[in-house]
Amino acid sequence: QVQLVESGGGLVQAGGPLRLSCAASGRTFSNYAVGWFRQAPEKEREFVASISGSGSNTYYAGSMMGRFTISRDNAKNTVYLQMNVLKPEDTATYYCAARLGNYIATIRENYNYWGQGTQVTVSS
Repeated sequence: QVQLVESGGGLVQAGGPLRLSCAASGRTFSNYAVGWFRQAPEKEREFVASISGSGSNTYYAGSMMGRFTISRDNAKNTVYLQMNVLKPEDTATYYCAARLGNYIATIRENYNYWGQGTQVTVSS
């Protein structure tokens, strides 16, 4: 069992940065790949980025590549999502999710554990 808690959301102006954190408790965190997803009002939850348990592999949705960076510190049981050059269309609730195993995944159904989400609002 893994418990996940996101933090770092807030209101930011377009073009600005924001860093989200996903703190985990429970089992050995390095045994879990972690993904970030986001959901805007009246839209489906979409994949943002994922990182393997070891941190050696990452994968991004096309629209986030080059602007977002996912990383992790297993000693701190935390995964980060650094978001730069934010746009109003990035406004959403951001969720982190974990799945047992080192391999990353982009499909929400592949993840077993979810946090409660943190709101990111980008003003124009």
